[in-house]
Amino acid sequence: MTTDTRTLVAPAAPMPSIHRRDRKRVTVGAVVAFAILALLAIGWLLPFLWAVATAFKTEADAASGDPRWIGESGPTTEAFASILSQGNVYIWAWNSLWTSVAITVITVAISAMAAYAFSRLDFRGRRWLFVLVIASIVVPPQVLIIPLFYEMLVFNMIDTHWGLILPQVVAPAMVFILKRFFDAVPIELEDAARVDGATRFRIFWSVVLPLSRPILASVAIFVFIGAWNNFLWPFLVINDTTLMTLPVGLQTVISAYGVQYAQIMAQAVLAALPLIVVFLIFQKQIVKGVATSGFGGQ
Repeated sequence: MTTDTRTLVAPAAPMPSIHRRDRKRVTVGAVVAFAILALLAIGWLLPFLWAVATAFKTEADAASGDPRWIGESGPTTEAFASILSQGNVYIWAWNSLWTSVAITVITVAISAMAAYAFSRLDFRGRRWLFVLVIASIVVPPQVLIIPLFYEMLVFNMIDTHWGLILPQVVAPAMVFILKRFFDAVPIELEDAARVDGATRFRIFWSVVLPLSRPILASVAIFVFIGAWNNFLWPFLVINDTTLMTLPVGLQTVISAYGVQYAQIMAQAVLAALPLIVVFLIFQKQIVKGVATSGFGGQ
């Protein structure tokens, strides 16, 4: 007896099209949010672009009050040439670079070890000490200027790079951020390393830090930017022109004959250019570090 094979085969279900893609619905809220963010971005960008445009004007065009993006004389690098010829810009840039790197390395090392101690170690007074660290975040840095200056004076560190570096290596906010990240690291990884005979420092160095590269990179970039931009403390503690940082040194080359708008804007562009380059290079690390720090999901 033969059986019709057509009755044993179920009809094949229609295959979904591999070219079909789910399209996200564009909501009114998303459009409004995008429009607001675009307006805020434009509002932030316009002053910066105006500063750049002014830096490429002559002093006569910059002081004329005529709201033109390009002066009547056309774009010129006269302001930049004047700034670069009047001071030790390259020495100041080197001073800013190596002191900012030193501040960043020391700050990240201290903050990481302090944050790990608060996250994993159980010692007497731990809770109150961490509360003190959190409370110090809201203390304005200007309040500490006089005692820090007197301390550097006592230790004979005025007009030295160490007097510039050491008061800037304490960053309570970075300790808080790193502690939140360390709290999220699975304790089982450390327990497994401890079973293998690893010491506490070995666990911190070989297990915790490799897992913390994104947040460490983000913290390092924020500290570097803050150290590079710092003006008040370097201005007070450094008087020797060969030891000045770039933001302080550039202030000394502004002409005393009235306000030189083009030179001021050229100075601002020169001081901000390295930070823009750093951000463009490490923007992925900054975003990833913020996303993994715990603030995005809580």
